[in-house]
Amino acid sequence: MSSNHGMRRRTALSLMGTAAIGATLAACSGDGDGGGSGNSMMVVYTGQAGDYQVNFNPFSPSRIGGLGTIYETLFFHNKAQVADPVPLLGTEFAWNEDGTELTVTLREGVKWSDGEAFTAEDVAFTFEMLQANPSINGSGWEGTVAATDDTHVVFTFTAPAFVKGPDLMNTAIVPQHIWKDLNPVEDVIENPIGTGAFTLKEFKPQAYMLEANPDYWGGEPKLKQVRWDALGGNQSAADGVAAGTIDWITSPIPDIQNTNENFPSYEAFTQWQNQMVLATSSNPELGSTGPQTDPAVRHALYYAINREQLNSLAFMETASEISPAFTLTPSQDQYLTPAVDELSAPMGAQPDTAAQILEAAGWVLGEDGIYAKDGERLSLTVEVVTGWTDYITAIDVMISQAKEAGIELVAAQSSWNEWTEKKVSGNFQLAIDSLWQGPAPDPYYLYSYFFDSASGAPVGESAGNNYSRYASPEVDEALDALTNLPLDDVAARLPHFEAIQEAIIRDMPYVPILTGGTTSVWNTAKFSGWPSEDDLYAFPANWSALDAAEILKRIEPQG
Repeated sequence: MSSNHGMRRRTALSLMGTAAIGATLAACSGDGDGGGSGNSMMVVYTGQAGDYQVNFNPFSPSRIGGLGTIYETLFFHNKAQVADPVPLLGTEFAWNEDGTELTVTLREGVKWSDGEAFTAEDVAFTFEMLQANPSINGSGWEGTVAATDDTHVVFTFTAPAFVKGPDLMNTAIVPQHIWKDLNPVEDVIENPIGTGAFTLKEFKPQAYMLEANPDYWGGEPKLKQVRWDALGGNQSAADGVAAGTIDWITSPIPDIQNTNENFPSYEAFTQWQNQMVLATSSNPELGSTGPQTDPAVRHALYYAINREQLNSLAFMETASEISPAFTLTPSQDQYLTPAVDELSAPMGAQPDTAAQILEAAGWVLGEDGIYAKDGERLSLTVEVVTGWTDYITAIDVMISQAKEAGIELVAAQSSWNEWTEKKVSGNFQLAIDSLWQGPAPDPYYLYSYFFDSASGAPVGESAGNNYSRYASPEVDEALDALTNLPLDDVAARLPHFEAIQEAIIRDMPYVPILTGGTTSVWNTAKFSGWPSEDDLYAFPANWSALDAAEILKRIEPQG
């Protein structure tokens, strides 16, 4: 894992000979359609290395599957683009005027996969259970919930909670008649009962199989079976594509731009969400030390990076441009304000601009080609996890780029645990990482995660997501105001986004690099209905459970 938010890191892969491929995949996967008729079964690999341990508890950190496919949520939020929530178990929702009460209308006629009726009591039970067990209350739900009849549930809050809505909508709903007798924290679920489009057919440590639910409220899926394989790692996944025995992986393969030429049954599709940064320990008032505490240094780094070269050499051309305001471009461009002069970071290096910024701030170019100020050379250490080959390559490239702008970068590799401890405690200068999106395609969540001073801490103490220790009264005030406004009232929200964007571009505690691409390689000869640029109805990653569930419902076997 790349960081505490659980995004997967991937390395470049090489292909084995076809004879070795056949021997490897025959042992763990079988043929591509599982011996069924036509292409009724899809084989998926999410990155599981080693055997599965059975656990279909949707609230467990060690769950292996079922979220979205078996256990549904009230609505689906498409993180790939700004769009209205898609009704699932819920059909409508409405807030009261001050954002303290949320009423959800539920779908009628839904059955649990054991035949029992789904009602509002199941929804109320689920949220009461989560609030009673903080360790699995991942959304931080806090309030009261009541089923007013079989098809309506009301959530009540003590303060405006408009921004909490997507978290509630994205929570898995479980059946009261089964879960009332379970320990939701400790119990593993071997025979999951849900309302989803799929049910569990069988589990084995090497693979588990889901099958279409014939009684699904939305109609039985055309894809009849899905097998989730456990393999030896990404090497086996690439081999599976070459052999035609795996239908969907979410990781790059060699020469990915020519996937269809190399493997005519497959296409590669990349979508961009995770915004790569050089994070800084930025706040001297909280104990941060080093040249990176000077905003001029951070801005000089921003202009020293040749992003086009970086994308080519480190990221196999799978990354894309990044906004200095950290709105996803172009999908969140509606949230950009006049505070943003550069809609995206320059793709080419601008060492002259970097030099002007540094010299205006009192830095003087030394005889060794590196700037210095008050006897301190502009030398910065970049923390990276051992084994993150794309990030390590990126740092190597940025070292030479920064040197041309008079900045010395030094790479420091460490274990994931040590890297995380340095970030959380603030004992670092720079760390390469990525900022992630929230439960809905809205920049509020990223701003609240990474720029809210309440999530910072003095150096030496554990910080939350705001490990840069950034603090801005303007940003805090704007975030507070946004919690009182409905997510769909863009006009009222824009002035507060403008205040945030003006501050974070001015201060730049996270230096934007590029937006990292998530690439899926999928079998288009056997299956149609995949997301595309023209119909990006879900984020195209098989490890993004709620998105994957929507994709599997859309898939149609071919032939």
